[in-house]
Amino acid sequence: MERFAAEIGMDPAEVRRRNFVPVDAFPFTTKTKAVYDCGDYEGALDRVLEAAGYEALRQEQATRRERGDRVQLGIGLSVYVEITNPGAEPEYGSSEVLADGRAILRTGTSAHGQGHATSFAMIAADRTGIPFDRIEVRHGDTDAVPRGHGTGGSRSLQAGGSAIAGATDALVRDARELAAELLEANPDDVVLDAASGRFHVAGTPAIGKTWDELAAAQVGQRIFAELDFEPDAATFPFGAHVAVVEVDTETGFARLVRMVVCDDAGKILNPLLVEGQVHGGVAQGAAQALFEQFLFDEDGNPLTCNFLDYAFPSAAELPSCERIPMETPTPLNPLGAKGIGESGTIGATPAVQNAVVDALAHLGVRHVDLPCPPERVWRA
Repeated sequence: MERFAAEIGMDPAEVRRRNFVPVDAFPFTTKTKAVYDCGDYEGALDRVLEAAGYEALRQEQATRRERGDRVQLGIGLSVYVEITNPGAEPEYGSSEVLADGRAILRTGTSAHGQGHATSFAMIAADRTGIPFDRIEVRHGDTDAVPRGHGTGGSRSLQAGGSAIAGATDALVRDARELAAELLEANPDDVVLDAASGRFHVAGTPAIGKTWDELAAAQVGQRIFAELDFEPDAATFPFGAHVAVVEVDTETGFARLVRMVVCDDAGKILNPLLVEGQVHGGVAQGAAQALFEQFLFDEDGNPLTCNFLDYAFPSAAELPSCERIPMETPTPLNPLGAKGIGESGTIGATPAVQNAVVDALAHLGVRHVDLPCPPERVWRA
């Protein structure tokens, strides 16, 4: 896209805008028969361009070029569509309330830092009124979890979370039946006050039953529900990134100055978890563009054998990531959620590389191989 824009003399943002799938075309079937569920690609690009001050950046870039500054400014763009839960695989979830009113959730996905214990407990807490800190999430134990497709392809919340949501909704429905018996009422008249976690007859909240009271009344029986959520199709998150770099034309050193990103993940359940995954992904993507590479000699022997030979960034080499929120809930699951795990890496790597090339574009440079260390940039 950048090379095409340079050859025809058009702004790279405008080239992309002219080629976007419009908002009213979703669900959109591609030539390879993938069905994009929903999106607003132009909206994402417009948000990051505005947040980055794109026109002012281009003006500053032109000024530096006219002056022949040693340090040139580069602005790199990237827009992408990715696929999450690509196999549209089902997922298992269960919800159970113990005799003391605590809840246990079991999921077929396994966490390794994404925050499943937080997000899944939030789903159940919202639906049951059981305090968040009294909900335990269990995974990875085949004695406790009968089946599951695991974690991968950013599928956990949209598949595993939807299974937990469905199982918890079923649990609440069963609990309403139990509460109705204890309250001697019609189940259709019994409601759950999610704020207090009490079941009562509509209009008479003074008399009710808590979860632990329901569990105590079920001698020898579990308050338990399980569900396999089966999605109809994969979801397709999208995003737009703007990277700003400064390149020293005498040494080739490229310094990342700003990263402005808009990564859509459908409905956001926990903004802090999303921020963490995006920030980590952007750091990884920028690192791939600027630092990280494996080297081999002519016989194929690795020269990159330790962390003295392999460059990777610290916080000192990375600017704060400016994340612009956006939500386009998918209709393919009850949470409206898409994946977010890979988004930062997908957008950041080409955006940073494009920014380095853009800083040298007025010198006729159209490409620099990844990564972009000083010698390689200087030679270009």
